[in-house]
Amino acid sequence: MGQDPLFLLTKTPISRGQWRLAVGVLVALLAALLVTAPFAQVPLENTEGLLLVYATAVFIVELITAALLLALVSVQRSLAVLALSIGYLFSGVMVLPWAVSFPGVPALVNLSETGLQTTAAIAMIRRLGFPLFVLAYALLKESGPNARPPKGWQQNIIFGSVTGVVVIACGLTWLVFTNDDTLPRFMQDAQKVSAVWNFVAATAAGLSVAGLAVLWTRQRSVLDLWLMVVLCTFLIEICLLAYLSSGRLSVGWWAGRVYGLISSSIVLFAFLSETVSNYTRLAHSVSAERRAREARLTAMEALSASIAHEINQPLASIVTNADAGLRWLARSDPDLSEARAALTRIVNDGHRSAEVIKGIRAMFTEGTQDRVPVDANRLIKEVLNRSLSEVKLARVSIRTEFDERLPLVTGCPVQLEQVISNLIANAIDAMSTITDRERVLRITSALHGTDEILVSVEDSGTGMAPNSKGRIFEPFFTTKPDGMGMGLMFCRSVIEAHGGRLWMSDNEPNGAIFHFTIPSANSPATINLTHDHRWKVAP
Repeated sequence: MGQDPLFLLTKTPISRGQWRLAVGVLVALLAALLVTAPFAQVPLENTEGLLLVYATAVFIVELITAALLLALVSVQRSLAVLALSIGYLFSGVMVLPWAVSFPGVPALVNLSETGLQTTAAIAMIRRLGFPLFVLAYALLKESGPNARPPKGWQQNIIFGSVTGVVVIACGLTWLVFTNDDTLPRFMQDAQKVSAVWNFVAATAAGLSVAGLAVLWTRQRSVLDLWLMVVLCTFLIEICLLAYLSSGRLSVGWWAGRVYGLISSSIVLFAFLSETVSNYTRLAHSVSAERRAREARLTAMEALSASIAHEINQPLASIVTNADAGLRWLARSDPDLSEARAALTRIVNDGHRSAEVIKGIRAMFTEGTQDRVPVDANRLIKEVLNRSLSEVKLARVSIRTEFDERLPLVTGCPVQLEQVISNLIANAIDAMSTITDRERVLRITSALHGTDEILVSVEDSGTGMAPNSKGRIFEPFFTTKPDGMGMGLMFCRSVIEAHGGRLWMSDNEPNGAIFHFTIPSANSPATINLTHDHRWKVAP
């Protein structure tokens, strides 16, 4: 609490790109000045009507800028930002009486002509007032606790400031309009300024230079940088209006007005740019958060589905053995040895279920599952022995071809058992509808390269449809009516966590072959295997 958000324009540090952009803007403005200077004294007659358009644009721009700065005040409770917002509000309000009092403009809007010095006097107030407020901002921005009033102060001070600016602007306008005879002689005639006005221009330039100097020594934020650009543009405007032009409504005078509009707009464009940047960052952040949340939900769904999928086989075995045990006990002469064997198998399946759940959870959590040297051939034979009843029931012939010289692999036996069990169960399911040929399950193991083993599980079933081949490893994708779509994803995740690879190919003339490789215990891939074996759910 008590810390200002870093994304505010007054707190965002200046980047190199922003420095380059600011320098580029100033170079472009100076280049435009050099192009305009030779034509500055060329008169442009009958252009008074454009002043109303110019004044309206300045009024809207400065009013919006003041509103955005006041919004910052409500967040930061900063007197410095308040002073700057008042400066923009005051300048914007005063531009309206300046425009409607300009010689020739009152007749366009059915008003009475004002005195000769009225417009120049209002221009003087704007010309000296704005750099004074910028200087006040620069001086207050690091003046310590006094520049940061207590919380709850914002609403009253903002309302009071806006009301005060409007009242002061109206009061000054009334005084200027009703006392033209007592005003200093700023104008010689309706077109040319007097020497007194040169003093006003010099004073305004001096205040701008002072503001630049203070901002340069105290600049910390993007707002400070663009305020320096504003003051530089303001100086160019003064140069064109007071020294290069031949008087009102000349090329130089109108060029100065264009610079004035640019000067009024710079901070607004900085606000808009920073707002777009913040919105982009927010959109990226929200999108990243949504993806992360979806990934977590997918991971939880995958965890739940995987546990349900992988625990189904040992649970089915438990039910089968429990039924067998009940039958042995229900006989007129109970066979206790057979019942005891069935109960032993139930206990073993229960322990295996717990190990399966433990192995799946380990894929989603930090750390590693305990890994030990594993004989792949022995592991395959154990899974086949447990699957014999299913194989016989499905009328499937088993053919094996093991390379007995295979090196050991390092892995989690429970997870690798589940992979082999899933592949065998899938092969049996794929052949369940075959009636016109022999149902053959062929399992082979061989050395792959110099430091990997290759295990292949073949079936003579219906094969895989072309449009399904690219999706069979996706979560929740299945070609079975009652499938969950988690088995092959689980298998691939396990194999990849062991540093291997799982893929499918067609079995000619019928069926499919699933191959997987695992590095041997002494291969570099196993030795350097990462310690983070969590299941990576694809986005």
